[in-house]
Amino acid sequence: MSIDEIYGQQAKAYEAMVSKQPDLSKIIRELKPYEGLDVLDLGAGSGRISMLLAPDVRSLICTDISEPMLHILDEKLFEAYDFRNWTTVVADHRILPVDSSSVDLIVSGWSISYLANSGEEDGRENLRLVMAELRRVLRPGGTMIILETMGTGTETPNPPHFLTDYYAGLEQEYGFSHRWIRTDYVFESVEEAQRSTGFFFGQALTDKIIANQWSTVPECAGIWWRHF
Repeated sequence: MSIDEIYGQQAKAYEAMVSKQPDLSKIIRELKPYEGLDVLDLGAGSGRISMLLAPDVRSLICTDISEPMLHILDEKLFEAYDFRNWTTVVADHRILPVDSSSVDLIVSGWSISYLANSGEEDGRENLRLVMAELRRVLRPGGTMIILETMGTGTETPNPPHFLTDYYAGLEQEYGFSHRWIRTDYVFESVEEAQRSTGFFFGQALTDKIIANQWSTVPECAGIWWRHF
């Protein structure tokens, strides 16, 4: 099953899986206090980051290419909060229906990589187009924060080879600073870990979970940020 099919047909399973990861609000706040800001969550998916930001920001634009994922995000936000400060928009990262100079903070989690990896014929050009759009919608003095995988099933960074050029480009061509954190999945049992991750990560991770008897599946994530 392709990644588009997973996000389209198994959005709820994906949401159940990522709900087992840690709260990232403290880390985002350390890089950019976001209270009262206008924020864009690029590739918002089912709301892993949007749910954290919504209570404190002035406005929140949530974009994603997958409409089913945004439906889950909408449902979660409506259920959790008695206010509406967010909008959801199906959109390609390279052509955003967002006004120029309209947001103070852009956060993108595990999303730009699908366009910018070396397996994409136009990966480097895609990254240029995404960065140009993000600069367009960001206000002067704004901040971009990008989170991407540094390896699942590993306790120290071991990023997939097809992402290393993209990561180097963020730092060398676009001037982002970088650090890494652990974003482990914490399940109730080894069986739940197998059941909840196999559809997305495949048999190789399932085998590691069984071999190591992991109910907590280790994962590393990179954070890239730049203040403009």
